[in-house]
Amino acid sequence: MNFKTPDLLDNNEARTQDGRVRVVTPMFQRYGGRPSFSGQIVTLKVFEDNSLVREALAEDGQGKVLVIDGGGSLRCALVGDQLAILAQKNGWEGIVVYGCIRDSEDISHIDLGLRALNTHPLKSIKRGIGDRNLAVSFGGVTFRPGEWIYVDGDGVIVSDQALS
Repeated sequence: MNFKTPDLLDNNEARTQDGRVRVVTPMFQRYGGRPSFSGQIVTLKVFEDNSLVREALAEDGQGKVLVIDGGGSLRCALVGDQLAILAQKNGWEGIVVYGCIRDSEDISHIDLGLRALNTHPLKSIKRGIGDRNLAVSFGGVTFRPGEWIYVDGDGVIVSDQALS
């Protein structure tokens, strides 16, 4: 799907005004090779542990975007090149990380949408701690599983239903 987030907002002004379409506070850097991406939201809530990230990305991701609430931690990376490759192989449209990634140069060549706060060379711990498919909030927006996310060079928007 080709889209521009400003056009989606303009075309859905009433839904934006009543809160059914929300704009995430600008904070993310672009790292993946795909400049824009969209899909149904799958959520994870983790803190400095990427075990559940690997589990999620090992599943079929056709038409989906993984939204990871990493608590905004800047102390380690939750996604690296191997997980980005896994995501691409399993058809994920993209990943949004409220935290850090690593291997950013390699990830820039992978056909995957990826946004994160920053980079960090340290890998995360692996204890299998975290939650999946619950509402997570950051950037002034609540992300609910099954809702829709649209990401491009102008920003990130979330909608309770697919936009056109």
